[in-house]
Parts: sequence; C-alpha cells; structure tokens
Amino acid sequence: MTQSDNPADAFKKALSEATKVLANDPDLNVSYSVDPAGLSGDAMRLPQVSRRMTRDEVMLARGTADAMALNRRYHNGQTHARYTPQGEMARELYEAMETARCEAVGARDMPGTAGNIDAKIAHDAMRKGYDQVKQAADAPLAVAAGYLIRHLATGRDLPSGATNVMELWRPFIEQQAGGTLEDLDAILDNQADFAKFARKMIKDLGYGDQLGQDPDQIDDDQDDTAEDGGEEEQDPDSTGDDNTDEEETEGSAEQSQEEQQDASQAQVSMDEMADQEMGEEAEMPDGEAPMEPPAPQPISDADPDYLVYQTEHDEEIRAEDLAEPVELERLRAYLDQQLEPLKGAVSRLANKLQRRLQAQQNRSWEFDLEEGTLDAGRLARVIANPTTPLSFKVEKDTEFRDTCVTLLLDNSGSMRGRPISIAAICADVLARTLERCNVKVEILGFTTRAWKGGQAREAWLNDGRPQQPGRLNDLRHIIYKSGDTPWRRARPNLGLMMKEGLLKENIDGEALEWAHRRMMARPEARKILMVISDGAPVDDSTLSVNPANFLEKHLRDVIEMVEKRRAVELLAIGIGHDVTRYYDRAVTITDVEQLAGAMTEQLAALFDSDPRARARVMGMKRAI
Repeated sequence: MTQSDNPADAFKKALSEATKVLANDPDLNVSYSVDPAGLSGDAMRLPQVSRRMTRDEVMLARGTADAMALNRRYHNGQTHARYTPQGEMARELYEAMETARCEAVGARDMPGTAGNIDAKIAHDAMRKGYDQVKQAADAPLAVAAGYLIRHLATGRDLPSGATNVMELWRPFIEQQAGGTLEDLDAILDNQADFAKFARKMIKDLGYGDQLGQDPDQIDDDQDDTAEDGGEEEQDPDSTGDDNTDEEETEGSAEQSQEEQQDASQAQVSMDEMADQEMGEEAEMPDGEAPMEPPAPQPISDADPDYLVYQTEHDEEIRAEDLAEPVELERLRAYLDQQLEPLKGAVSRLANKLQRRLQAQQNRSWEFDLEEGTLDAGRLARVIANPTTPLSFKVEKDTEFRDTCVTLLLDNSGSMRGRPISIAAICADVLARTLERCNVKVEILGFTTRAWKGGQAREAWLNDGRPQQPGRLNDLRHIIYKSGDTPWRRARPNLGLMMKEGLLKENIDGEALEWAHRRMMARPEARKILMVISDGAPVDDSTLSVNPANFLEKHLRDVIEMVEKRRAVELLAIGIGHDVTRYYDRAVTITDVEQLAGAMTEQLAALFDSDPRARARVMGMKRAI
C-alpha cells in the first residue's frame, strides 16, 4: 500500500503546512503520533488521524495544531520565564492564563482558529470529566482561571464541560480579582504587561506568597545601586587636599563598617532572644523556606542509588485516555479476529480453572455448629433420635475469596505480533474467570513514550551530557483494568495493545515496583502479582551512557525487595526467554501458544488446597 492510498495523508500534509504558516515558523517539524500532543523545540506532535478520518479525529487534530501554533507565534519564552512564580499553584495559574492569552489573541487576529480550539477544549473537558463536577473544590482552579480569561477576552461561550468548571469558580475569582480583571483588554497583546497582570491576579486569589521576588523590583534596585555608585565616584563640589579626602573617606568607610558590624551583632542578638522566647514551637514565616531543605526522596525503594535523569515526562495513564472509544472498539474487534482459532482452547483452560476454584468453594463449610444454616444431610439422625441436637453449618471464607491478582504485561516492541495478542486475550479471559470467583483482577502494562530516549534524553543533551545520568527515557505505565473495575467495562481497553506505535521499550524494574506499590494499597488480604515478559529490560538510550547492567541490576533489586517483604506473591512467565534467572517462581515457555496453559496452571496451583501439588506446579521451571 502506497502512501497515497491512505486518504488521511493529504489532510495531514495540508494541516502541517497550515500549522507552519499559523505559527510563523517554516522550519517547524510537524508529526502525528499516538503519544500525547506536545511542542518541544522545533518539533510538534499532533494526535494521530486514522484512515477513516472521523469528525472527532479531524477536529481534535486541527484544534490541537491551532492551539500550539498560536502559542508558538505569540509566546516569548524569555519573557515568560522572567515573571514565572516559584510556587506550584501560582505557577499553574500563571501557565493557564498565558495559554489562554495566546489563544485569545489568535482568535482576535484569526477568527477561524477559535472554533477549532473550542473542539480541543471540549475533548479535553469531556476526557477529564469536567461536565460531571458538582463542587468547585473538585475542579482545578488554574484550569477555571484559564477558561475565564479566554471567555472574557474573546466573548465566546465555552463548551459545556469547560463552562461548568469556569462557572463553579467564577464567583470566587470575580470577588477576589474583579478589579484586576477590568484591565484585561488593555494588556492582552503585550506579554510582559499580561505577565504582571497575571501575577496581580495570583496575589488577589490568595497565592501571593508563592510569587517570589518581583523581577521589576530587582531591576529597580540594581539601577539604584548603579546610580549610587556613580554619585560616590564623582562629586563636582568637592574641594581641598586629596589626601585629606582619602583619609576622610577611609575613616568614614571604617566607621561605616564598624556601625554595620554593630548593627548586625545587635540584630543577631535580638534574633537569638526572639528564638529563645518562641521556643520549639517557632514556625517559619509564610513564603520562606527552611534553612536546610529535606533531602529528596529516592526514586526507588529497592535501590536508593538508582538514578533517573528526569521524571517530569513520565506518565501513569488509563488505556481509555490513549485512544477514543470508537478506536478501542475497533482494535478490540481486530484482537478477537486475530485470536479466533485460539479462543476455544483458552476458554477450556479458563473453565478448568473456574471449576477447580468453585470445587474448593463448595467444600468450604464448617459442620456440627450450634447455629448457622441447617444441615439437611444430618436430619436423619435427628429423626432417629429426637434427643440429638440439630446440626448447623457455616460457609467458610475460602483461600481465594479475599484475593487480588495483578497481571503486569510487557508492552515492549519485541512483543509485537502474536505474543502481545495472546497475552492480551489470556489476560482478558483470566480476568473474566477470576471475577466470577470473586477474585479482584488488575491488568497493567509498561513501556516507554519514545524510542531511544524521550524528552528526558533531550534535556540531558541540552545540559551538556553529564556522566552516568541514570534512566534516560520517559516511562509510560498503562492501566488497562483497575482492581475495582468490572470486566465488562474494561474489555475494550485490552484492544489498545493492537495500536500501532504503542509498543516501544521496557524498563522492567520500575514497572514492577509501580505494580507492587499499587498492590500494597489494596485492601485484600492476599495479593498475587504475575509478570508476563519476553526478556531482560532494554532501553537503548539508558544503556548507552550507563553501566551495561544498570537496568538489570535494578530489576533484581526490586524482585529481591518484593520477595523479602512477602506481602505479595510474585511469579513470572517468560515468553521465549529464560526469566528464571530473575524470578524464584517462574515458567519459561518456548512457544507463545503455551501461554494460556501456563498462566492457567500457575494461578490454579496458587489456589490448590494440596500443598504438595502446589509445590510441584510452582516448582516448574519450564512449561511442558
């Protein structure tokens, strides 16, 4: 199939050229990706457009392109950085208002962009559930402030979800900063003036302590200092002997230094007295940091020395946020079609697992009790001897009743094709089977956002390539099904694994630690974590500038931590590669067709009431 056979290619090319013109940047590199849209340097990533070119796909791509192009055209990074606040909340407000300014200026100059950006805002608001929010406390203030700025500057009504968030916070914003908002129209075209306006808004909203020092005030102080220095060097009215002037100057300087020292000592003494009077309950004033900030928390609990160059671009994301519902349904249908010949065998194995679990459930009764459910099987002896007391029974909590199982799936590029298809369908069938037996199931996946390093690597290159930087890629941890989500709702999500471009590189250690943390937060008494992978952790950008065993050592450290703590039962299945060198309880299968049987037997063995049978299966090192 040639490129021209795809009807979306012509649209993509036209949109790319229009975006360059709108951004006033002919060197801009526009690409389309399943990764989240973004602008980094001269590269712009837009949402992928399928060959079907649905209206929602087209409008989202156009709206995202227009929003980022306007930011590129009207936003000056140096001016923005000059006035950026220090505190997190103040910075979020500042960023949201600046984004709204660029979009509003663009809507004034080029009205056609306004409708496109409205479509993007509607998509984001719907994805984040803004239309369902009922209270202001549940909606982000920064987002509401940005929406209000755009609404006031353009006079356009926002999409329903965005309007809901804006109106929840609007009374508070107008009450606190109504006077400041009156100046909006006058300063919209000047970024520096708008930055000062935004800082005033942030102060009005109660976050003035997060602004930091006013950069204009710093410049004024520097100018005053320079002027004072010039006046001391030149005094046209001075007369008399030069030596006398020098002696007087030196004497004045010494006297001034002595006065400053005395004042400093007095201030120190007063501060010490104040500290003694306040005692141990003294607190730092608002806006000031402690003298010795606490050391940053280590990235990894298993290895405090494990290094990560940047974590800002890592993401933990739900599967439904990486694709539209229509696309997920299409990918799920494709997955079902690919595995139609295998579904019968997998279903038979799943039924076998269910019968074994239900057999234990049926036998889990305590008999000859004083109260409970009347035991009909023992009524005969009561009839034969009326003096015999009635016998009751009570169902026991079975070994698997209060249990959570997590399936952690390797979503690396080496799993592409049949391995990832079978892993997806097996996870799906096991989730459905275990749910029938009241076992909670969570399905997770792990990969990276880019090949051979993402934005973390770009930052490392810009910083001069420091030695041994640690992990140099951006993680993507995907939640296909949470433990409390019913299987029927999560079923389409597993089709995401069929999406072109999703599977990239694998950093197993951090993914395993992430899954372990999620399990530790679960309320179930018994926790089982099954890892399905096809080899050792690999990330080219990380391994090229760190020791060759950097990722493998971290994986071993995490496995050792999980197995030592014993709060989670850990087992693994390797597809085509021996994972027994990492995991104590592991099975290696040579043919991907064996995956369903291996997963079923491993889980069934964990619930087996016969400890010898359990040990026999769990002691296997290779599937037969």
